Amino acid sequence: MKKILYLGNKLEKHGGAPTSIDTLTPLLKADGYKIDSVSSFKNKALRLMHMLGSVLLKRNVDLVMIDTYSTSNFWYAVLSAKACQLFNTPYIFILHGGNLEDRFARSSTKILDIFRNAKANVVPSHFLKDKLKRFQFRNMVFLPNSIELSAYDFKKRSSVRPKLLWVRAFDKVYHPEMLLEVMVKLSLVYPEIEACMVGPDKDGSLHKLKGISEDKGLNIQFKGKLSKAEWIKVSEDYDIFINTTLIDNTPVSLIEAMALGLPVVSTDVGGIPYLVTHGENGLLVKPRDVESMTLAINRLLENPELAESLSTKGRKQAEKFNWTQVKELWLELLG
Repeated sequence: MKKILYLGNKLEKHGGAPTSIDTLTPLLKADGYKIDSVSSFKNKALRLMHMLGSVLLKRNVDLVMIDTYSTSNFWYAVLSAKACQLFNTPYIFILHGGNLEDRFARSSTKILDIFRNAKANVVPSHFLKDKLKRFQFRNMVFLPNSIELSAYDFKKRSSVRPKLLWVRAFDKVYHPEMLLEVMVKLSLVYPEIEACMVGPDKDGSLHKLKGISEDKGLNIQFKGKLSKAEWIKVSEDYDIFINTTLIDNTPVSLIEAMALGLPVVSTDVGGIPYLVTHGENGLLVKPRDVESMTLAINRLLENPELAESLSTKGRKQAEKFNWTQVKELWLELLG
C-alpha cells in the first residue's frame, strides 16, 4: 500500500470552503492509498510548522503531494518541497489559482528549479498548462478537477424564472457585489426577482453586502457557508447560476452547477472559457460588465429554448469531470 503525505489548507472546519485536500483525500483513500493530510491549523505560522514537521517525521512515505496557490500560501509549497529535497522524498505539486503565472514570473530561478525538480506539476486545466509553458516545467501533467457525478441530480431547466444562485466565497477576487448590481437592474423589469448567495465570508464583505441589499430592497438570501449537500438542496429552487469572479482557473462550483442542470452565466476570466463555451453550454460576459451580465440573464429569461439547451449541454460537459474517469489519471500518476 503506497503511503502519501498530502500538504494543504484543511480549513473547512474553521468555516473555509473545502479545497482539494478535503475532496481528493477520501477519494484516493477509497482506492487503497494510505494518506495523512495536514494541516488544519488556522494560524498560518502553526500551519507551516505542521507541514514542515510532518515532512520531517514522516520520511518513510512514498510521496508528498503539495497543494500550491498563487497567494501568500505559495510559500508553504516552496518550503515544504525544499524540506522534501533535504530528505530525498519524492514530491508533486498540485497547482491552483488563476494568478500562478504572475507568481512564477516574480520567482527566482532557484524557486522555479524546485518546481522543475518535482516528480510532477499537476494542472487542473489546459488554460493553466498553456500559461505555465514558458517556465519550462517539463513534468506538467493535466488532471482536471473532479466531482462525484452521482451526488448531483440533474434537473432540466426547460424554462427559467428570475431566481439566481451564486456559490463562492465572499472575497474581492470573486466580486460578489456584482450580483447585487445586476439585481438592481433586473428588478426594474422583473420586480419578483430573487437570489441566493452561498459561501464563507473571507474578507468581511458578507456583512457589508447584507446591508446594501437591505438598503436597496433586494430579495437576496445570504446563506453563508453550507455543506455541499445543503447547497445542492437549495439549488433545486433556483434556475440560473451566476459566477462573477475576476480571477479564476477551473472552478468546481461551475462544474457542479452544470451537473445540476443550472444554466450558467459567468465572467470569461482565466480558465473559464476552457470550460464554458459561450452560447453552447453557458453564457460568458466580460468581468465587471454589469450591463452585459444583465442582458445575458434577460436573454435566458426570454428564451426558454436556449435555457433548456444550456441546461442539457452543461450536464454533458460536467460528465467529463466525473471521478470515475478522472481517477484513472490519478492512479496512473501515483502508481
